[in-house]
Amino acid sequence: MGNTVKQDTLVGLFVAIGIGSLFFMAMQISNFSGFSDEKSYTISAAFENSGGLKVKSPVVVGGVRVGRVIAITLDQKKFQSVVKMKIEAQYNQLPEDTTASIFTAGLLGEQYVSLEPGGMDDLLSDNSMIEITQSALVLEEIIGQFLFKDKDADSAKKE
Repeated sequence: MGNTVKQDTLVGLFVAIGIGSLFFMAMQISNFSGFSDEKSYTISAAFENSGGLKVKSPVVVGGVRVGRVIAITLDQKKFQSVVKMKIEAQYNQLPEDTTASIFTAGLLGEQYVSLEPGGMDDLLSDNSMIEITQSALVLEEIIGQFLFKDKDADSAKKE
């Protein structure tokens, strides 16, 4: 009987460690950085169209993840999408004339913000706004332009 209690305790401990390990692995795979105490600073950029960009999407410079998107809001005056990004403090050497573009990873992959450093000596600081941006390409708009362009060309030939 004593052996059963010991076995039950060990099995329970093993199951608890297994569940904890699965939780930890899930957080690592999803790149969830909510538990991170790393120092960072916040920058923003306004885009005409943010496409399918989501909160927690990566922010990259030269293919290296330097931060995450933390908020996407609408500027009520300019009707632009304002993307707020949290950049890790170790990447605090981004020039003030850095440009921001929204790209897609692969043909149908997730969207991310790519920062292209400029050449100014002044650096982006906390709560800076990136002035030069390139909006996301929306696949439906490109296909629509292609279809209507061909339709307009056919109409012009008939006349």
